[in-house]
Amino acid sequence: MTTHPLPGAGWPALLLALFTFAAFPARAAEEKYDCAGCHTVDVNPDAYAGAVHKDLACTACHPVEGPKPAAEDGSPTCAATFGKADCARCHENEAKEYAGSVHAGQRLPIACEKCHQDIHTLKSHKDDKLAIAQICSSCHTRQEDYFQSAHYENLKKGGKDAPSCADCHGLHTVAKIDNDAKGREFHTMACLKCHDDREMMARNEVTPIAGATYLASFHGKNVRLGYPEKVAGCADCHTAHAIRDAEDPKSTVHADNLAQTCQQCHPSAGAGFAKYVAHADDYDAEKFPSLYWTRVSMTGLLVGTFLFFWIHSVLWALRSFVDRQQRRAAGLLPAAHDHSGEGKKTYRRFTKVQIALHLVVIVSFLTLSLTGLPLKFNGTSWGKVIMDLLGGAVRARAIHHAAAVITFGYFLTAVGMSLRFLFAKRPAGQPDATLRQRLFGPDSLFPNMRDVQDVKAMFKWFFFKGPRPTFERWTYWEKFDFMAVFWGMFAIGLSGLMLWFPEPFSVALPGWMFNIATIVHSDEALLATGFIFTVHFFNTHFRPEKFPMDTVIFNGQISHEEMMEERADQWRRYEAEGRADALVMDAKQNIAWEFGYRIFGLVAVLIGLSLAVLMVVSMMGGAGH
Repeated sequence: MTTHPLPGAGWPALLLALFTFAAFPARAAEEKYDCAGCHTVDVNPDAYAGAVHKDLACTACHPVEGPKPAAEDGSPTCAATFGKADCARCHENEAKEYAGSVHAGQRLPIACEKCHQDIHTLKSHKDDKLAIAQICSSCHTRQEDYFQSAHYENLKKGGKDAPSCADCHGLHTVAKIDNDAKGREFHTMACLKCHDDREMMARNEVTPIAGATYLASFHGKNVRLGYPEKVAGCADCHTAHAIRDAEDPKSTVHADNLAQTCQQCHPSAGAGFAKYVAHADDYDAEKFPSLYWTRVSMTGLLVGTFLFFWIHSVLWALRSFVDRQQRRAAGLLPAAHDHSGEGKKTYRRFTKVQIALHLVVIVSFLTLSLTGLPLKFNGTSWGKVIMDLLGGAVRARAIHHAAAVITFGYFLTAVGMSLRFLFAKRPAGQPDATLRQRLFGPDSLFPNMRDVQDVKAMFKWFFFKGPRPTFERWTYWEKFDFMAVFWGMFAIGLSGLMLWFPEPFSVALPGWMFNIATIVHSDEALLATGFIFTVHFFNTHFRPEKFPMDTVIFNGQISHEEMMEERADQWRRYEAEGRADALVMDAKQNIAWEFGYRIFGLVAVLIGLSLAVLMVVSMMGGAGH
């Protein structure tokens, strides 16, 4: 093969020619070519010698494809044809990533050389975040805000962790960002990749709690459950590129700009609304004392309530089992020695109105639990499964609100019934009772000194220090359940309304009150569901006297045996007042109704027990926020 080096090429051309011969071993049947002899205009040998591809021969990128005849005019030419450069021959992984990126799309394809301009002089951009940002900005001119951002400023100062374009969008796997679920998820996950890394944030003197506090918020919980398109992500508040310190007057999260930022999603948000602390740490007593003590108080309430009643249930189960075994062996159960005929009687325990009201309570409570607990345990697989089965976050929220309306409805009904009992209804046996006598009387659900005595007697029986106590119309645990509704409606109801309608409430309340409402609503819901699905279920269904289910709330009936064993004091009082016969009712039941309520009760109990198990397992595993 004849070569024709151009005059003036000098030693660089000769060096490149020699390098071309030796650096890239040709196939056995392949000749070696002196590309530099002709391509001094296209390729500067000095620049190529310092480029990232300097160790590659020309034929590494321009493979020989076949012979080429000499030109007719006798001008110098290569004796072969060379194929078009294909980066994928070496950069296979990068090519695969690029093939699935938005840059490879048909609408606006971006070839490799668009970003890697002049492959012959290309230098490595590895770890050079500033250079990457400059390359991206050659096309993405609308993102010039990045170059005034805190991220870029930190990068210029030598910050190794500060993000450049590729840290968020990737180098070759640049995805299209739409307003769908995948695109909306990017608004958050791209940020959390760094901001949820506490070690990285600590060494850069950036708050390390941003990721954790966001994921603990309503917005973050929906993201974790798989519905990022329904809530605000990090970029919606902080913007995607113009990230600035909160103290910067130009920052979207500066105090003067917060209301306007919130109004993107909450049009009626005002100054009070904007005072909601987006990244508050309720474990930090110094910076957030009100949130810290709210959390401590609610935790104390949960622990105290569960500790007392779980111990109460365990002691009751053990003592009741022993007691019934001993009494059965001795033939001393009440019905066994009753010769008066009373043992065959059935008494009315609940009216039809009370039964209907309880059914409404069951349905609404289970609905609130099924729609609310997935948010509480948003990091669990079962939370996502339930949310998906409900049809997603928006539908679950609508169902939750509908159940809340029903809850307020039955609460107001209970208040109305209580007022009627206190002021309008003349109680049988005490027609001339004063308001105080009605409030603290034996037919009232309001706690009184008799309940203190009953608690003491019950614990004496637990420890074999006294006989099993008998009760009046309402036991102390039933009164606790009833009074808990009033506390619950104040705590969970009021906080729920605040979170449902934050804009109007923020007119009168400062934004940090919504942080408190979030803690109260979440913890009170945990208390209510945990109590009902464990303690209440034991008291009503699982204690040895009632297992596997007490149907009294569905049919309103209680046998004479049960009356004498549990509520003998009520029966004796009613008998003395001449009211015992009025309680006697026909024990016959509609078979279809009995079958229906038993199935309904079984389903309700199974749902509650399943949720209780999932909650306990998840909390032991560290889930639940």
